[in-house]
Amino acid sequence: MSKPSTLTMAQAIISFLKNQYMERDGVSHPFFAGCFGIFGHGNVSGIGQALQQMPEFRYYQSRNEQAMVHSAVAFAKTKNRLQAFACTSSIGPGATNMLTGAALATINRLPVLLLPGDIFARRNVAPVLQQLESPHSQDISVNDSFKPVSRYWDRINRPEQILTSLPEAMRVLTSPSETGAVTLALPQDVQTEAFAYPADFFQPRTWRIARPRADRQALRMASEWIRASQRPLIVAGGGVIYSEASELLRRFVEQTGIPVGETMAGKGSLCYDDPLNLGAIGVTGTFAANRVAREADLVIGIGTRYSDFTTASKTAFQHPDVRFINLNVAEFDAFKHAACPLIGDARETLAELSELLDSYTVAADYRSLATQLHTEWDTEVERQYAIRNEPLPSQSELIGAVNELSSPEAIMVCAAGSLPGDLHKLWRARHVKNYHLEYGYSCMGYEIAGGLGIKMAAPERDVYVMVGDGSYLMMNSEIVTSIQENYKLIIVLLDNHGFKSIGGLSRSLGQQGFGTRYAYRDNGILPGDAPDSEIHTLPVDLATNARSLGAHVIACQTRADFVAALEEAPKNDRTTVIYIQNDRYLGVPDYESWWDVPVAEVSELSTVQDARTDWAEKRQRERYFL
Repeated sequence: MSKPSTLTMAQAIISFLKNQYMERDGVSHPFFAGCFGIFGHGNVSGIGQALQQMPEFRYYQSRNEQAMVHSAVAFAKTKNRLQAFACTSSIGPGATNMLTGAALATINRLPVLLLPGDIFARRNVAPVLQQLESPHSQDISVNDSFKPVSRYWDRINRPEQILTSLPEAMRVLTSPSETGAVTLALPQDVQTEAFAYPADFFQPRTWRIARPRADRQALRMASEWIRASQRPLIVAGGGVIYSEASELLRRFVEQTGIPVGETMAGKGSLCYDDPLNLGAIGVTGTFAANRVAREADLVIGIGTRYSDFTTASKTAFQHPDVRFINLNVAEFDAFKHAACPLIGDARETLAELSELLDSYTVAADYRSLATQLHTEWDTEVERQYAIRNEPLPSQSELIGAVNELSSPEAIMVCAAGSLPGDLHKLWRARHVKNYHLEYGYSCMGYEIAGGLGIKMAAPERDVYVMVGDGSYLMMNSEIVTSIQENYKLIIVLLDNHGFKSIGGLSRSLGQQGFGTRYAYRDNGILPGDAPDSEIHTLPVDLATNARSLGAHVIACQTRADFVAALEEAPKNDRTTVIYIQNDRYLGVPDYESWWDVPVAEVSELSTVQDARTDWAEKRQRERYFL
């Protein structure tokens, strides 16, 4: 038996993590790329000391705890969930700052290990600084709030408990179906306590990612349903990309003629110019995908969880006898909509389904309709790109400029506001990682931090962060980290003086954009958001702000300036912010889709009353799939 290793609990955690490996399809590599962190009294002498002692497990200094989780999640997404980061914080506000990032990771099914400091396990000096006291239990802290947003949660009250907890954490982190945020709450006293750990605990361990195959009977049923359908449609979700099934999907579509609509996470599953790629589907979808979805008698979901944006609040699929086949590694998602469940890896299951379908193909007129709609949508994208609005450019023409002038190998990242919807419709994805949208949580503030994580995962690619002024003001701190670590970002900052997306939504609900402009009060009242109203906007200089954080800034006045900035930015040696104001009111249309946002049932405003009538009428199209 090997001699035990006497280490502090924190040292043992880092020693264990640096020896964990991931293997899929015969390719093996370390699972953890390092640790993001901010030190405080709750972790500096524990995890902080361990990281200092073991520099081979690289530590990255962040500026905001939520941001570092976003960076870690974006890194894992870019790596197809095959590599991840740990994130450590102090106790109290440092820990709870990570809650939003934990929710984002779990909702998006992306792995991240959270190591927040916790209150003293020995309790004798309680209440300690930043401790939440409870009259009902002494075994509670703010870290208990991580339980509902974590896929695995544990509190380590004795140093030897990591011997059973860490392997369970790794099981969840490396599971294609169960992954998300894993939280290990670490009392600050226990982090520093020593224990004689078995040496075998620190031996390299490889976690093999299997490619499970679907049940043969379910596969036969699925093939029969496809053969019997007249207007089948594939909904490609993020699972296509994570399982690296894009090329197989392309061949499957070419073989069968079944057209494809893409979710936010699945955009890029097919190259934009594939003739059977109908583009985005759902609330932020194209008229091509939404028209085909409306009449589809069979929906084949691949790696999608069917969010309300994908299903247009259950109004997208209107065929009276529509059926679903769900190919998903997660049983929970595979059974949605009373589907024929194909529980398995997307790549392997698609291959087996292709064999069963053999010479099957859709009718020639249906394939022709799909390719015609693809062409018509491409023409609409060209029209949106060609808009030349004055005096402020439209969002669509700015998106077009970024899409056309960025490298085909670049990655674009976004998360919240009106940009995701317009990008989902208009962005021409040229490879599977060209389009990176965090839309499971649609978290404002993800963009710049996420861009950093993407650049760390793919340093050879240009990373374009597209962000509005609302999200920028919420979290721009990781500009500093990108400069410190020499990970250059190209940040495209669109300023429309407030919350453009919710301003538009508010107006559609009859509420006149209340509370969505960055403006001074008028006689003590926040102004509305009508285009013709006199609004005195706040004198916030975002370009100067970005420059103060160390970025190279190019402030643009016109579209011509913007184009010149896009040509210059890749040549610069550090993070570059391209700043431009854009039109707040000119948006990209909703293409034959709807989103259920309930309207006040009673109101003194006639505009709200009208919006309620319209909402009640459209809600009648919502369906149950039983």
